[in-house]
Amino acid sequence: MPETPSPDSTPNHVTVALVRHGETDWNLEGRLQGSSDIPLNDEGRRQARDAGITLSAGSWDVLVSSPLVRAAETADIIGHVVGLTRSADHDDLVERRFGHAEGLTGYEAWAYWPDGRYPGGESRADLAERGRRRLDLLAEDHRGRSVIAVAHGGVIRAILETIIGHPPPRISNAGISVVETDGAGWTVRTIDSVPVRRRRY
Repeated sequence: MPETPSPDSTPNHVTVALVRHGETDWNLEGRLQGSSDIPLNDEGRRQARDAGITLSAGSWDVLVSSPLVRAAETADIIGHVVGLTRSADHDDLVERRFGHAEGLTGYEAWAYWPDGRYPGGESRADLAERGRRRLDLLAEDHRGRSVIAVAHGGVIRAILETIIGHPPPRISNAGISVVETDGAGWTVRTIDSVPVRRRRY
């Protein structure tokens, strides 16, 4: 099982584990979920338990989540394993809103809007802005602590891109990406549980 880095204990240091929610039936069908409130399936619950076991190798102080049910349930399952109660739901962690494309498969959405600009949808720039804002606020609010933040693949990738400057690989269901800061920039430690060469951005 992939290792999860243990959080640092220095006063201003903050470690955040960005965890994608477990699988849903729409994930299985390749549908764009966005802000649609789709629950986990049984495989998603198993994945959440596995993520909790991985995270229990470290020490964590705070558990927060996107308010969408698939993320909130993933967070609660992880919390049961690591011994934390979800303390807050943050709208900034919700998945990108896909507007008229929600519920369509990726291919169907591409057939209608090959440029990825879905009517009523949210831009990637706006997604990245709100995701990074929430990451920075978590660091401000929890100095010297370690945070598990359960969110969605799109917003996690957008947050990571603001740090590393290029699109990261796809995040798997219940995948764990760990970032840290001492107040002078963010360092990505793992993306989807794979260690990343240490570099501050």
